[in-house]
Amino acid sequence: MKHIEVERKFLVKSDTYKREVKSRTKIIQGFLNTDPERTVRVRIRGDEGYLTVKGKSNATGTTRFEWEKEIRYKEAASLIDLCEPSVLEKIRFEVSVGKHIFEVDEFLGLNKGLVVAEIELQHENEAFEKPDWLGEEVTGQIKYYNSQLSKKPYSNWK
Repeated sequence: MKHIEVERKFLVKSDTYKREVKSRTKIIQGFLNTDPERTVRVRIRGDEGYLTVKGKSNATGTTRFEWEKEIRYKEAASLIDLCEPSVLEKIRFEVSVGKHIFEVDEFLGLNKGLVVAEIELQHENEAFEKPDWLGEEVTGQIKYYNSQLSKKPYSNWK
């Protein structure tokens, strides 16, 4: 499915979001291409596979083209083997806040210690409730893109 994705991204400053979790899923993902102009991602989410193409972000980092197709788990697992080095693993928690859902990603492996929350919006200036566990906004900061975390993991930042 193709659409323009409008998303904002924040660091998470406490684990109190876990009291409000709707669902929890392990995600494994790799990148066939990490060019900022177009990333191609393979994802295994639970027992489902996905192939996703994302375009370049706009100037604020909030909006970009996204095309995603569900593929068979076996196909996704085979494609993961073809991905660039450093496949990412994370636990995704879905948390309802007001009329929105935050996807909170707790990274594992070389990105352990990094916890990021994303919210998808209908338009760039849409208002939303900010829970107390939400920290600094990092929307548009390329080092927090999953494609970049696979190349320059959080554990290597300092």
